[in-house]
Amino acid sequence: MDGKGRATDNICIERFWRSAKCERIYLNEYRSLTELKADVDNYIDFYNHRRFHETLQYKKPMNVYRESMLSQTQHKKAA
Repeated sequence: MDGKGRATDNICIERFWRSAKCERIYLNEYRSLTELKADVDNYIDFYNHRRFHETLQYKKPMNVYRESMLSQTQHKKAA
């Protein structure tokens, strides 16, 4: 049973921020908050569109999402 406050509640977003901090944020010095925000936006794009994920069998998240949506659409048409 999953309850409020459990460690697994936000596992995906927690993993994302861990990766963002270790792979990008902690490696750079930002001169302003605007520069940091721009870099986080760039990292989000990289993370979703260009970074391969082991848990997705080395696929990119957006590709997996598109495949899923295409599969659902084809399944609905067949039904």
